[in-house]
Amino acid sequence: MTRLPSKRHFAILLLFPGCLLWSASVLAVEKVRVMALFADKAMLQIDGKQRLLRAGQKSPEGVLLVSADANGAVIEVNGKRDSYGLGSQVGGHFTRRQMAEVKIWADARGSYNTMGSINGRMVDMLVDTGATTIAMSEVEAKRLGIPYRIRGEKTGVRTASGFAKAYAITLDQVQVGELVLQQVEAVVVEGNSPHRVLLGMSFLSRVKMEHKGTLMVLQGKF
Repeated sequence: MTRLPSKRHFAILLLFPGCLLWSASVLAVEKVRVMALFADKAMLQIDGKQRLLRAGQKSPEGVLLVSADANGAVIEVNGKRDSYGLGSQVGGHFTRRQMAEVKIWADARGSYNTMGSINGRMVDMLVDTGATTIAMSEVEAKRLGIPYRIRGEKTGVRTASGFAKAYAITLDQVQVGELVLQQVEAVVVEGNSPHRVLLGMSFLSRVKMEHKGTLMVLQGKF
């Protein structure tokens, strides 16, 4: 005689398919937004989390960056591949804002750090409202390919260590998230300090800046 499965076995068989469907819905990415574009890299906001991906790299959520440059990115989301520009969004109910916006959260020390680009090359920036202009070391300027000795004007700056020789220059383009400014004043300080690019008032004064607790919001002026 063939033995029939117990009610307990039936319950397992009925519930298991439902579990599979539930897991698939959890793993599906709901919303992806292009925050910044670089050569072979892109900063994406995936379901509220920022991810910096290289071309060919897949995020923990399963979003694949196929390729990227300053004009756009090819992204694969939930098995669908398409091209997207800066500020565009995949999924969700998205209406493009007329005003570009960047949100920067304070770290444990109360500092505001963000990724950006100078003349199309990616840099790590520290927001510094006490700096008159964008400031960087000559080590960083050389990495970025900025001809500061040729195009710059000799000057001096005061640092935490005292007076330092520097070169005043004008950067062709500075980008932070969706905010893109042209012709931004900066200084290149001789030596290897500051260790990160200081995002000073030559950029910040040209955008709207608002503090909301530990959140700094930068908006374009239009």
